[in-house]
Amino acid sequence: MNKILTISRQYGSGGREIGSKLAQRLNVPFYDKELIKRAAKESGFSEETFENVEKKATNSLLYSIARGMNAFGSFETGYSNLSLEDQVYLIQSNIIRKVAREGPCVIVGRCADYILKDMSNVVNIFIWADLESRKTRAIERYGLEEKKAEEEVLRIDKGRINYYKYHSGERWGRAENYHLSIKSDYLGIDHTVDVIAKFLTAARP
Repeated sequence: MNKILTISRQYGSGGREIGSKLAQRLNVPFYDKELIKRAAKESGFSEETFENVEKKATNSLLYSIARGMNAFGSFETGYSNLSLEDQVYLIQSNIIRKVAREGPCVIVGRCADYILKDMSNVVNIFIWADLESRKTRAIERYGLEEKKAEEEVLRIDKGRINYYKYHSGERWGRAENYHLSIKSDYLGIDHTVDVIAKFLTAARP
């Protein structure tokens, strides 16, 4: 496979597991939390800094404040006049472009579909599922309290919407942004992997 595969996913839809299994099947690198480790190592920021910025995006008020404080720096002037959120995003963006140039891989989240939009060999996938299915998975896999599961699932998705909108100016989950959208609770995790793998073989070079 000579493709860079990006996976955007609703929380609890199994997108990360699907991406990991696809990478194993295709025998290519898989990038999720690994991007944070690499970005931290190359930038000098701690891993906690990257994780905290991502968590902040789940709070729409805090992220709106961060957006309002953004100084809109540039590569020419460096990062010093950027908010911490924008510095972290630019560092991660550089890492995402770097791993994409290194060869075929699977990248989960972090606006990778938008960051790599000018590369011709990128295939963008969106994974979604019914809310009840996502709540069940979040309770069973991630240990969420049953009475708070729905609120938490929706909160995290709202954060992903905020993060994507802020950095790309586009709407997260919009069909036009992806080559393929799959309802994972309809197919199941393994069959979703099968479908994406077959889709990749049929995709144009």
